[in-house]
Amino acid sequence: MPRVVVFDQTGAPDVLHIVDEPAAEPGPGEVRVKVEAAGVNRLDQIMRSGGYPRPFPLPHARVGCEGTGVIDAVGPGAEGLSVGDAVIITAVPAMHLNGTYAEYTVVPASAVIARPAGLDAASAAALWVAYSTAYGALIEKAGMRPGDHVLITAASSSLGLAAIQVANQVGAVPLAVTRHSAKKDALLAAGAAAVIATDADDTVKAARAYTNESGVEIILDSVMGPGLSELATAAKAGGTLLTAGWLDPRPASMPMNAPLTIYRYMSFEHVLDPAVVRRMAAFLTAGLRTGALHPTVDRVFGLDEVVEAHRYLERGQQVGKVVLAV
Repeated sequence: MPRVVVFDQTGAPDVLHIVDEPAAEPGPGEVRVKVEAAGVNRLDQIMRSGGYPRPFPLPHARVGCEGTGVIDAVGPGAEGLSVGDAVIITAVPAMHLNGTYAEYTVVPASAVIARPAGLDAASAAALWVAYSTAYGALIEKAGMRPGDHVLITAASSSLGLAAIQVANQVGAVPLAVTRHSAKKDALLAAGAAAVIATDADDTVKAARAYTNESGVEIILDSVMGPGLSELATAAKAGGTLLTAGWLDPRPASMPMNAPLTIYRYMSFEHVLDPAVVRRMAAFLTAGLRTGALHPTVDRVFGLDEVVEAHRYLERGQQVGKVVLAV
């Protein structure tokens, strides 16, 4: 019988466990995907640990908001899709019901796109959340243009690495911020124009020095917390601050430097909009084709290693995506 990862209470990684349950049949407008790999995201960790901002029922909650696999059943009215199609699952807003940490999941047909040719399962599982968030925040929301300086915090995360590549694809200048000097070489090799390591550098001073004291056009922050107001001072007058994560659970300080446009970016704002998804898919496919975009997989765990995968994610030492091979 197919295996599914569930949890009955929130808490540490070991609340996750595997159960056997029948694969559901797709309803109208739905498809069933035989999952090959699933990305492990901070959002999954937040949900599992009890910090998820929306209520969901327990026990027996599923988890996993992205993945890739092959369609093995098509419900009535699911147009343009066939059994055997290799797809990427783009959005699972109700992942407590149909999360991707499973051998099979049923999702709306609108939540899958064709998997780009030549992309292996682990890379495909590492693609959508990170790259659609980077694209949506930087291009759809902030209007990033060639020549813009973009300051990217948590730069060794899957989102940070995607943002570096998306900025380079557009012709912007990515400045990577990391906590560890030991990650500098890897981030430079990943395409960062410069790396600021907070264990040795002052982020704002370094960013302003790189821009001849004018400040950066865009800040993409995945940390928030009480350091947000200080980070915001790295932006030039009229710049844009995007927050796209909350690695620091403490209350965020309110930036007071004006003029500054501030967005709290949530990717579901765009990945549930078919028109934006088409633009995202076209941008990502073009980047993959030219080699400008290349998902970075840090480590692959088996589905039965899901607890260790979450422990590894929480240690924060990875460079790129943690993936579950299903």
